[in-house]
Amino acid sequence: MNNFKVSYKTVNIDGVNIFYREAGEKSKPAILLLGGFPSSSITFRNLIEDLKGDYHLIAPDYPGFGNSDAPSPNEYEYSFKNITDTIEKFVDQIGLKGFNLYAFDYGGPVGFRLASKRPELIQSLIIQNANAYNEGIGEGFAAAMPFLQNRNEETEKPIRFLMTLEGIKVFYFTGAENADLISPDAYLSDLQNLSKPGLVDIHLNLLHNYSSNVAEYPAWQKYFSTHQPKTLLIWGKNDPFFPEAAAKAFLTDLPNAELHLYNTSHFALEEYHEAIAGNIRSFLN
Repeated sequence: MNNFKVSYKTVNIDGVNIFYREAGEKSKPAILLLGGFPSSSITFRNLIEDLKGDYHLIAPDYPGFGNSDAPSPNEYEYSFKNITDTIEKFVDQIGLKGFNLYAFDYGGPVGFRLASKRPELIQSLIIQNANAYNEGIGEGFAAAMPFLQNRNEETEKPIRFLMTLEGIKVFYFTGAENADLISPDAYLSDLQNLSKPGLVDIHLNLLHNYSSNVAEYPAWQKYFSTHQPKTLLIWGKNDPFFPEAAAKAFLTDLPNAELHLYNTSHFALEEYHEAIAGNIRSFLN
């Protein structure tokens, strides 16, 4: 019998409870959905509904995100490498032997690290508004460079703004085609999570670690060019952080990738989840 219900589960990884959404039959092709800042697996709520009849879908929240535990920085290192280690252990613990990787935003640096380390796990890449090239860094992200280069009270100010309601809305509404299609459920959930004690500092620590991702770009590019994973690029082309140029940069190393550009923001799934679900079905079939 088809499993048309979404389950909300938790698994313990090294003492940290990792929340995840799961839907679809385990006999179907698996898609691991990795999201990013300032959101959580709620990003994929509509896409999961669109695809749950055809695929086995798993969407975890990283430590410090969504409904997962948020241990203090004294107890857990908030770096992209360490989060990748947690997600790798998560994948092994729930028994995923191979999957299609959907990498969005922070899902890029987490997912590309995992793919480079464990290429045998990756059946294909589905990349949405995530970056792996210097030319893909947009003006919105460039504004964070002073913070990345010299973290202090002054350079933290624009980053702290991104963790307020108006700052979170920048990710959702800047470049959106029809603001009426963007549900407040997502960005208000993001705000609620970031309002928990200690969460702003945790996310400042993680964002400050982003420079470690830039240093990894050549290794990821080598993975792309060497392994040539089947790749689908789906992009909100008006994203101020990772714009259209970020999507096209992947074609340098993945010339056979399939590219779809949408007239929307960083959170392309808010307006175009049905169309993107169609892209995924066609791509995987």
